Amino acid sequence: MSAWVRQFAGFESANPVPASTDASFRRYFRVQGDVSCIIMDAPPPQENCLPFIRIADQLEKMGLNSPRVLKEDLDRGFLLLSDLGSTPYLVAIERHPEHAPSLYMDAIDALLMMQTRGANVQSELPPYNETMLYFEMSLFHDWLCERHLEIQFSDDEEKLWKECCDAVIGNAVNQPRVFVHRDYHSRNLMVTEFGNPGILDFQDAVEGPLTYDLVSLLKDCYIKWPEEQILQRALYFREYSEIAARLEQNQFIRDFHLMGIIRHLKAAGIFARLLHRDGKPGYLKDIPRTLSYVADIAPRYPELSFLGEFIEERVLPALRARR
Repeated sequence: MSAWVRQFAGFESANPVPASTDASFRRYFRVQGDVSCIIMDAPPPQENCLPFIRIADQLEKMGLNSPRVLKEDLDRGFLLLSDLGSTPYLVAIERHPEHAPSLYMDAIDALLMMQTRGANVQSELPPYNETMLYFEMSLFHDWLCERHLEIQFSDDEEKLWKECCDAVIGNAVNQPRVFVHRDYHSRNLMVTEFGNPGILDFQDAVEGPLTYDLVSLLKDCYIKWPEEQILQRALYFREYSEIAARLEQNQFIRDFHLMGIIRHLKAAGIFARLLHRDGKPGYLKDIPRTLSYVADIAPRYPELSFLGEFIEERVLPALRARR
């Protein structure tokens, strides 16, 4: 990697240093030349750089602040990228909570821009369809419950679980379709001086439900806000979204809440899979917070009653016991 980057003008004596890791096989290194850049190391057997390159170009054309691809070596999985700095939203908010309101407004405005200007290219993205959504919900069932916590579902529980999946996925596929980043949250948004936020980790973008990215941002797996703030920010999005504004407010809020069920069960399952499949235990601490969103919402919707009770009575106690 060092030899590869040193062939470029301005980087002849560059020494890459670790910049960040990723939940995938990708790694990132900062390299100082005439300017600071980022090298993405995406080993070809596990990662494909082409979606990253394609989506980066689309986001740039939308006027959003995302890394530009400066050089590429697809055979070895190296990309040289423009540098968006070293301060994720999560770090900035933890250091200066008073900056959170303006940062979230910037992030919502960027999301609105992505959905509006992304309308021209969203049909080129993979569809976030029922098959993908059922698989993502299965991650909670298979990796967190059965593999990590050794919770076995009875026949009756399997039936109720399937009914819950059908309800929330049915809601998701009936929402208006938009350009979906798919991981739009405080670890993938960078605080930048101009064009805030810088947007990372967009290579898995899909055409999918209106509220998916919004719930990823506002019901973040890594930081939790009071419910009234979450709702206030969600309604700000609805006010300025041409698509969301066509929905009745109660319908929009329901769509937002049910979309969060899929997002958070998926994330909790992935966090367990990262431990057992990939040897990455660092995300386990985020599971209780992630599932707390489900526990908060489930009592309000009859179709989620089984899920809420299952998490409160079996999953959360099992997590505490393992800790």
